[in-house]
Amino acid sequence: MQYFVAVAEERHFGRAAARLGISQPPLSRAIRLLERRLGTELLERTSRGVRLTTSGEVLLRESRAALDAVAAAERRTRRAAGAEPLVLVVKAGATGRAIAALLDAHASEPEAGPVRLEPCGVGEQVRWLHDGRADVAILHLPHDEMAGLEFVELSHEPQVALLADWHDHATRDAITVAEFDALRATLPEPRWPGADGVVPDGPGPAVRDHGQLQALVALGQTTWLAPASCRDVLRADIAAVPVRDAPPITTVLAWPAHGTSDAVAHLVATAMRHARTTRDAARGEAADTGSARTS
Repeated sequence: MQYFVAVAEERHFGRAAARLGISQPPLSRAIRLLERRLGTELLERTSRGVRLTTSGEVLLRESRAALDAVAAAERRTRRAAGAEPLVLVVKAGATGRAIAALLDAHASEPEAGPVRLEPCGVGEQVRWLHDGRADVAILHLPHDEMAGLEFVELSHEPQVALLADWHDHATRDAITVAEFDALRATLPEPRWPGADGVVPDGPGPAVRDHGQLQALVALGQTTWLAPASCRDVLRADIAAVPVRDAPPITTVLAWPAHGTSDAVAHLVATAMRHARTTRDAARGEAADTGSARTS
């Protein structure tokens, strides 16, 4: 499977052999044996490389999932043995205040184990969970894919439109979803890489991280709908305009349904208590504000 995935991803036997650190003849023989064993052609050989057949496309998906499962089992076993700390993955550029508060609450718990925070690229958190590089992740609903994951809700927050500070709408108190949709006609939303790392075709600019996103927003080349907490990490030349009728963003702590170790369960329990305490405090502040206004 490792040999086949290398050839399928490189689309070339020579490059795949170099990536695997082997010579090309045994790699070619291994793929031919695999095709005979499965009774189907997986690759179409050409003078310039290879193309996947329909069967090859299926095997590539299945092989990636199988190899991810093997790698995940090894990584989680080592961490369950206490050889490594629990890994919490977050999207690079995410606001750190809420995450820091959660980790502080966890560290104050008796018998809390160590947690290592790992930043990743946009949309990569779920892949890290499935292949075992991470035990838990901070995700956002409804944007992130939750198939095969358990989760607990941490917070809810409104959404804002990111615009250059000189844009006509930048000084507005709020806009509507319909107005944001109209904005996208002249400021097409950015194109992020998919799970395979490939940026899809489209009218908006290609973006691979939040630094690029903010630079393009500040230049008036794109816009983006984001959680209101992103204000904590925005550049000074970007405005965050509330979108009053946009659905709220729900921040969750997620983990694989089959990957609930004692360390994960401990962090999840802490997260639930912390979220409850934060919500109760927010309700108390709202009630105090309401009483002050009544007085």
